[in-house]
Amino acid sequence: MNLTHIDEHGRPRMVDVGDKPLSHRMARAEGLIRLQPKTIEQIRDQRMAKGNVLVTAELAGVQAAKQTASLIPLCHALLLSKVHVEAVLKPEGVQITSEVKCTGQTGVEMEALTAVSVALLTIYDMCKAVDKSMEISNIRLLEKTKEPA
Repeated sequence: MNLTHIDEHGRPRMVDVGDKPLSHRMARAEGLIRLQPKTIEQIRDQRMAKGNVLVTAELAGVQAAKQTASLIPLCHALLLSKVHVEAVLKPEGVQITSEVKCTGQTGVEMEALTAVSVALLTIYDMCKAVDKSMEISNIRLLEKTKEPA
């Protein structure tokens, strides 16, 4: 079996994508943090001590997508053309969705997943003083596309 991220000595390596053609790439991801009804109410009414939870989570997700190559060892640094993160209050908690785009030689699914993960962790951090039973779940890639540039 030929593993793309392992060299001939069994050491991890970043894949050389230099010869791949440029493509328009897009990835969408989502995740959920389950919260107590009291916590959802405080978020809705903007009564959390640390500030606006949803807006802060969205900004954290955007920032995280842009830092993915610094966080995931074998990821390529990409020039992202779009990062959109949305935090929506649901009856069971907050759902985060992300969409990331670039024109490049490798995909943006790690950036989309990182955006969702950090946005969810931001909510956890902002709510941990009032909700001891939070649960992050269902982080997943929804879609990825690649079209010729």
